Amino acid sequence: MFQIVVDTLLRASDLALIALGLSMVYGLVKFPNIAHVQYAMLGAYLAYALRAAGLPLVGAIVLSCMTTGAFTLLLHLLVFRRLLRGGPAIAMIGSLAIAMLVVALVQGIAGSFPRMFNLPVTAPIVLGEARLSHTQLYFVATTGVLLALFALLLFFTRTGRAMRAMASNPALAAASGLDAERITRLVAFASGAVAGLGGSMLALSTGAHLNLGQDLLLPVFAAAILGGLGNPLGAVAGAVLIAFTETLVTNLNFGWLVGRDVAFMPVAYIGAASFLILLLALLFKPYGLFDREVRRV
Repeated sequence: MFQIVVDTLLRASDLALIALGLSMVYGLVKFPNIAHVQYAMLGAYLAYALRAAGLPLVGAIVLSCMTTGAFTLLLHLLVFRRLLRGGPAIAMIGSLAIAMLVVALVQGIAGSFPRMFNLPVTAPIVLGEARLSHTQLYFVATTGVLLALFALLLFFTRTGRAMRAMASNPALAAASGLDAERITRLVAFASGAVAGLGGSMLALSTGAHLNLGQDLLLPVFAAAILGGLGNPLGAVAGAVLIAFTETLVTNLNFGWLVGRDVAFMPVAYIGAASFLILLLALLFKPYGLFDREVRRV
């Protein structure tokens, strides 16, 4: 049972940072950016390339985050700001085109073969019946620290209050003298950097590959919708719920249903679990589980 808890934390760490960035951007610009998951894939490849060039691993990941954030900001200034003049539907379609272009760009430069990090082999950490690697432990710890720092920023700083005000009522926030464009640029950069970090850390375990963003698309959007689009901390809670559901589906013994001693669901059904949670959320809570908090702040 404890292994399920550990696996849930690991999977939630995969999703939380990227869902957080997606929800941050939606709160300000009000359109779902499909290309956001591809920023994670781009960050993974950048971290690998910088590591292969001789940078220390931590330095490679940090520089990858900064580069991905700068790339995200550039797209906001040159592409999305113009697309938004045509409305959120046009911006969403444009983000799909951007996602495809990012994948094509990475494939043209790095090729289609996965890139695996050359990490030292260490004994796993044993916690009761559960086992996890040092890399996974660092990933979970890093995610936890960043989420705590973001919560402090959101609720105890002037910038955080400005972000919440703009997400709640942009017109009133602008009338109050807030610099909406500066805050939007800051959020665009931060969301890309956080996505790059999530992708880089995930690639340490799975490698950098072209399907990384595509594999994250459904569970990340399901987490963001479940938590209430525009509610970053709600997206994190949604990521935990999605991770728990996926872990439960593939770890529970369903043998008693089919008359066998042992019967587990195939790993391919992880996506089906995300589909189910997303469908139920859209049917019964289309504004997310925490929609009241989104409307109140």
